[in-house]
Amino acid sequence: MDPTMTRLAEEEHPNKAFGWAARDSSGVLSPFKFSRRATGEKDVVFKVLYCGICHSDLHMAKNEWGMSVYPLVPGHEIVGEVTEVGSKVQKFNVGDRVGVGCVVGSCQSCDSCKNNLENYCPKSILTYGAEYHDGSITYGGYSDTMVADEHFIVRIPDNLPLDVAAPMLCAGITVYSPLRYYGLDKPGLHVGVVGLGGLGNVAVKFAKAMGAKVTVISTSPSKKKEALENLDADSFLVSRDQDQVQGASGTLDGIIDTVSAQHPLFPLLGLLKSHGKLVLVGAPEKPLELPVFPLLQGRKVIGGSMTGGMKETQEMIDFTAKHSVKPDIEVIAMEYVNTAMERLLKADVKSRFVIDIGNTLKATTS
Repeated sequence: MDPTMTRLAEEEHPNKAFGWAARDSSGVLSPFKFSRRATGEKDVVFKVLYCGICHSDLHMAKNEWGMSVYPLVPGHEIVGEVTEVGSKVQKFNVGDRVGVGCVVGSCQSCDSCKNNLENYCPKSILTYGAEYHDGSITYGGYSDTMVADEHFIVRIPDNLPLDVAAPMLCAGITVYSPLRYYGLDKPGLHVGVVGLGGLGNVAVKFAKAMGAKVTVISTSPSKKKEALENLDADSFLVSRDQDQVQGASGTLDGIIDTVSAQHPLFPLLGLLKSHGKLVLVGAPEKPLELPVFPLLQGRKVIGGSMTGGMKETQEMIDFTAKHSVKPDIEVIAMEYVNTAMERLLKADVKSRFVIDIGNTLKATTS
């Protein structure tokens, strides 16, 4: 990697920062000195204590989406404690427990922004690997310090542990938002959740907390025990078992599909009642095949959803604390991050990885 790029990252801004970065499309992360911008009048600066690992961190580190800018400091499930606030900050004080999710900027004037949907703003600025208003590249939460405009800061309730809160800022809002928007948040509804990775795990917990009956749909029979015993799902379906799928035909009001791999939609549409909704939140790299007849035969809907706006993200975090919705997490040291990425690649993970930045990052600076 060009040494001038590294030097620029270190000297570009006045506030020194330290983290781990990918230098090229190998995706391998290593210690990295850089800098954060001077605290603006509406900026909140916080010491990062935990940062969740999202599957998109892996895609971005390896430039699998063709948009990565190196050096790249991943991480958009960032939580910590406020150390400084700008002169015009109104909502936060030093010592507050806060977080930052997937977005750190937007135009603030389009229809999406006016409707508290900054995540759908055409000019939204991603938390890492994107160009900020000042022309510099954003760096994520695999680092010791973070700065963001107060509009994009979430308050973490005192009764919600920070390590548990971290994954909610991406995984949590990604499944909470569609449950709300598509009206699958009413007690007594029957909701299906496809896939039992990091997203599916949280989707089941939210749907149950909202009062829904939940069926987990998976290709892996081995996930049955986890679904029924650990997550308290009401039933479990193996999607490749035609008898099971046929037996549950027309029973679901809606489905949250969290799978990012190629998979058939036809069996899922058959599980829906008339007027049922299939909502995709996973992002397969190649187009999925769309069978139209099942849509026509029951006035069914296929929709999508991507994270959520700031107002709803705060609402989701407050709901998480109130209802004790806690994702299953595996807390790891910073030095373990490359192994964690390898495990993520192999799907060797039953929960969300969360890096203990506060206790383990400084150990690598010597």
